[in-house]
Amino acid sequence: MTADGTDSVLLRTEGRAAYVTLNRPKALNALTHSMVRCIDEALAEWEKDPAVETVVVTGAGERGLCAGGDIRSIHEDARTGGSASADFWRDEYRLNALIARYPKPYVAVMDGIVMGGGVGVSAHGSVRIVTERSRVAMPETGIGFVPDVGGTYLLGLAPGELGTHLALTGAVVGAADALLCGLADHYVPSELLPELVAGLAQAPVHDVLAAHVRQAPPGVLDAQRQWIDRCYAADTVEEIVDRLQGSGVPEAREAAGTLAAKSPTALKVTLAALRRARELGPLERVLEQEYRVSCAALVSPDLVEGIRAQVIDKDRSPRWSPATLAEVSAADVARFFAPLGGRELRLAAGDSPQEVPW
Repeated sequence: MTADGTDSVLLRTEGRAAYVTLNRPKALNALTHSMVRCIDEALAEWEKDPAVETVVVTGAGERGLCAGGDIRSIHEDARTGGSASADFWRDEYRLNALIARYPKPYVAVMDGIVMGGGVGVSAHGSVRIVTERSRVAMPETGIGFVPDVGGTYLLGLAPGELGTHLALTGAVVGAADALLCGLADHYVPSELLPELVAGLAQAPVHDVLAAHVRQAPPGVLDAQRQWIDRCYAADTVEEIVDRLQGSGVPEAREAAGTLAAKSPTALKVTLAALRRARELGPLERVLEQEYRVSCAALVSPDLVEGIRAQVIDKDRSPRWSPATLAEVSAADVARFFAPLGGRELRLAAGDSPQEVPW
């Protein structure tokens, strides 16, 4: 039971495994602050428990593991100038780092929809399982936000420019493409999941996986690597769009159209964040950068407007400010990476109380 007195996270141990079930199926298991704290506390306890050899994370219901954070709460916070979202992200990003360094097998069952914060509680795990129903994405640019929860770290490590394509467009990928991009490790047909999850209580992860892992059905991104790598290697979003439009490839022109609907500011900041992430080193450094970016986004007009258009009013007609890529200056982008002073998130070893070195 979480701090707010609800059963939005279900915890249990059985045999050699401990189980976390995200339990808000009507909200696609969207994460709340109390859920993050609950998971963090459970992982800390199980790390010290010799009876727990494996941690297994699943989502309740038939639709997916987790669709992300509680977008409506973030909208209200941004609209009213609150700080609850910044507090939530601070603990969420700490949890992402904990998952990535967890000393025991952390098995994330990425069945169904896995987006935003759902990627954060799964794709940093040591054993990441996708199925034929998996739909994995970091769709933040569509709401005037920037990929976070370590998303710029993960996508920055994807082969070639696949991560740039996914980060800017917010494209949803299936099992094979999630495997190709390094967002998952194993494919298991969904019909075998109950047997696999139960088996982890009885046997080591390696033995259970061996009996259930199969070859994933073909994806689409591998065949598109040539135009993706060429177009997204450009230095600016404007040049990326120009290359996509002039490539002569229908899928590339479709991607250009997708970018035209996204927040121009979010696109430029996302590209900068990805390129910087590749140079920062460990995940903790990237999460520290993402915290700066997320806090800046909280006070930018596009986040409120993007959530309004996509989630609140659902008119799908956001009025971005600035409205075009050309109007987003280098100074506008740099502002998202400005130091936060005493509000910095400090996760990397050796961080001093002064400014984090970049």
